[in-house]
Amino acid sequence: MAQEKPSLGQDIVWRLEAFSYDLAAGLARLFPIDAVSDFGAWLFSRLGPLTSARRVAETNLRIAFPDASDAEIERLLAEQWRHLGRWFAEFPILDRIIADPSRVELVGADRLAAIRDGEGPVVFISGHFSSFEIMPAVIIHSGVTCQITYRATNNPHVDDRIRKSRFRYGVRLFAPKGTDGARELIRALSRGESVALMNDQKFNGGVAAPLFGVTCHTAPGPSTFALRFGVPIQPMSVQRLEKARFRVVVHEPIWLEDTGDRNADIETGVRRINVFMEERIRERPAEWFWVHKRWPSEIYKRR
Repeated sequence: MAQEKPSLGQDIVWRLEAFSYDLAAGLARLFPIDAVSDFGAWLFSRLGPLTSARRVAETNLRIAFPDASDAEIERLLAEQWRHLGRWFAEFPILDRIIADPSRVELVGADRLAAIRDGEGPVVFISGHFSSFEIMPAVIIHSGVTCQITYRATNNPHVDDRIRKSRFRYGVRLFAPKGTDGARELIRALSRGESVALMNDQKFNGGVAAPLFGVTCHTAPGPSTFALRFGVPIQPMSVQRLEKARFRVVVHEPIWLEDTGDRNADIETGVRRINVFMEERIRERPAEWFWVHKRWPSEIYKRR
């Protein structure tokens, strides 16, 4: 479907946003990596609490940790702003981070090598943990042919810059989210290629399953693909070690049983993925993307 042509005013706004992105990205590339990361943490620690996203983040933290004290919630809020700021500032220079072997530690490299050498394809899944864009770069750099899903930004000029930035650190194959993207993922799996999806955000109309004991809706795509092609779900996560230094973990694969009841099997898969996400979040709570409305909208209206 052809995209509707924007109004002149909208296009001007988009181009100004793209210019601002170029300016920020250009400045970031002039400074040492850790200095850029530190600046992002400093900036968001001051601006984040002033935004409407603060209420969303606090609500999410109270859903996930209902027994936490007010002091603990405030501590986690402050930490997640710093982590979010680091991710934001690091994105334009991720190619520099990836190019420095000392900055990315890989746990489970043998598993990626096995997938590359014939134990694939797989359905990679992860969540918005730490600097999550590092995960697809690691997959690609390991030699695994993989379609990486992405959600295009509303601003096409900024989206073009984001795609070019990802291209710099090795991500070449993009499958857009939505129906067209799903078809491309199916074609990729049919060719014996792996696919990678983020599976920790709200998906209206998705499978209802608990996360931190509260029902939310999760995209069934990864479980559906795994069952259709008889391949495992391969979870991964990214952890921040210090400043702009990371550990990428390739976890044990999740194999789903095909019982003949496809709906029940997909629900089982979604539940197991949610368990994985919850375990990772509990391990390193400040590093998750708390500013997203993960649970049903009515929960946020009541708080």
